[in-house]
Amino acid sequence: MTTPPHPALVTDAEIRRLVARYLERYPDQAERLRPFTEALATTEHLIARGTLPGHVTTGAFVVAADGRLLQIAHKSLRRWLNPGGHTEPGDASLADAARRELREETGLGAEHVTLLGDPVLPLAIDAHRIPANPAKGEPEHWHFDFRYAFRLNGEPGTTAVELQLEEVDDHRWIPFEEAGLGEDAARLAQVL
Repeated sequence: MTTPPHPALVTDAEIRRLVARYLERYPDQAERLRPFTEALATTEHLIARGTLPGHVTTGAFVVAADGRLLQIAHKSLRRWLNPGGHTEPGDASLADAARRELREETGLGAEHVTLLGDPVLPLAIDAHRIPANPAKGEPEHWHFDFRYAFRLNGEPGTTAVELQLEEVDDHRWIPFEEAGLGEDAARLAQVL
C-alpha cells in the first residue's frame, strides 16, 4: 500500500463514485476499464504517483472552433498525446487537475479554454499501460486517465502555446477525427 505524502483533496471514495457513475452512463466501457475496476477493489491512494498496479491521471482534449485538437509531443513516451498528467494532492477535483496540467504543459489557462459537458464526470476514462522508466525508478504500470473536454476560446495561433520544455518537445493542431482517439472521438464529437 502506498502512503501519499500529503492528504489529497480528491479521495479514493470520490474516484470510485465517479467510475461507478461513468459505467452507469456508459456500460459499454466496462471491458475497457477492467484493469481500473480491478485495481479499485484492492488499491488505496489512487492519485499517488507511486501507487501500483496503477494510479489516476488526467487529460485534456482541447478543441478549437474549427474542429482541430491540440496535441503535444511527449518527450519520454516519444508520442503525440493530449495534454495531461499526474494529479497532485492540492487539486480540488479531477477536472481542476486536467486544467492545471493543461496550463503547465501548454500555458493555456482557464481564461483560454471553456470546459465542455459535465463539470465533474469526465468525457472519457481510459486505462493504458505506461512502460517502465528506470531513470525515475518506475516499473511498468497503469494510468487510469480521466479525460475532460475543453473548447479553445479564440483560434489556434491567436493564443500563444508556451510549452513546458522539460516534458514536451512540440505541439500541433490536428483534426480530432485524425488524432487517433479511438472510442473517445465519437463522444468528443457529441459534446462539440
